[in-house]
Amino acid sequence: MRRNSLDLTAIVDAIEEVLPREQEFIALHEPYLVGNEWTYIKECLDTGWVSSVGKFVDKFEKDLAEYTGSKHAIAVVNGTAALHICLKLVGVAENDEVLIPSLTFIATANAVSYCGAIPHFVDSAINTLGLDPKKLDSYLQEIIVMKNGFSYNKETGNRIKAVVPMHTFGHPVDLDLLVNVCEKYNIELVEDAAESLGSYYKNQHTGTFGKVSALSFNGNKIITTGGGGAILTNDEKLAKLAKHLTTTAKVPHRWEFVHDHIGYNYRLPNINAALGCAQLEKLADYINKKRALAKRYDEMLKDIDGITFFKEPDFAKSNYWLNVILLDEANLELRDMLLRILNDKGIMTRPVWTLLHKLPMFRECPKMDLSTSKLLEKQIINIPSSVVLGDSYNA
Repeated sequence: MRRNSLDLTAIVDAIEEVLPREQEFIALHEPYLVGNEWTYIKECLDTGWVSSVGKFVDKFEKDLAEYTGSKHAIAVVNGTAALHICLKLVGVAENDEVLIPSLTFIATANAVSYCGAIPHFVDSAINTLGLDPKKLDSYLQEIIVMKNGFSYNKETGNRIKAVVPMHTFGHPVDLDLLVNVCEKYNIELVEDAAESLGSYYKNQHTGTFGKVSALSFNGNKIITTGGGGAILTNDEKLAKLAKHLTTTAKVPHRWEFVHDHIGYNYRLPNINAALGCAQLEKLADYINKKRALAKRYDEMLKDIDGITFFKEPDFAKSNYWLNVILLDEANLELRDMLLRILNDKGIMTRPVWTLLHKLPMFRECPKMDLSTSKLLEKQIINIPSSVVLGDSYNA
């Protein structure tokens, strides 16, 4: 039984035991570039194909689709752009409400706002750190009225068009339950899979449960294109429209410039896609290293009273993008002290994002009871999770 005390020295010692001793500074998550990156990028430079078209864009999209099991992948300039287009593709319109966790990176809410829509904040589950489908279902039963087959918020009068679960730190939400909620209320499921490339829910890759989903390849993600993202979909028509909208909606012609929609210059350059192709070739090994690192952390931290190392839900296989320790409720006031000690030692650690409903631009948005999110905000500490840190533990 855990005691209501926290041995900060024991925690620091355990984390230091996992990490390489020779490094003065250890980042939270940094790129791992050990494959064909130089070769592929040099080819772009040698041939001049460095911009928005080229063979590496096509290859990256094909390889992503094959890896995730999605029929189509459309590469774009970043994960926020991917999510923005996903919301457009499922028909999110001005003044629609989109259900998103308050415990997520701000890009989730920003993408909703780009559509002129309204973020509607919902609570997270303690066992996934992501959106809680059971609690959401109970909440929607209270606030929704159905009109012409669509869900409307009876308090605001706005249509509730979509829900965007974010697979927090790579850990999948309970997608079966969430799919049921979406079907019950005719709400579109758009997965924010920015952090979960390589994560599986019941042996199916995240990002393949709704009509569309978004991935991110920012410099701190499990693989990187420097900056980049992708849209996943099994719908051929939506895939073609996504490609069209993200290439400024230009109608193909040998010399004329005709555009038939408001489009977006969201194309991923070939040189970035080249980096992504090389990274994707190593992804299976990266995941093995990250899971080995998580296992080592768990071994070193499991007997320390006052904290819990967060592990993947039973129904999932996670990429463990960012490792998490949770403070027991009795020790929440020691969070900042632990963060200070570790960062002073050159071990980069951080709390979770500020809950989005607290930010000035979102304070007036609708929200449900967020008690679990508020607790998690105080409990979560992310610890170093770079692929290279798992080298010595990967069997």
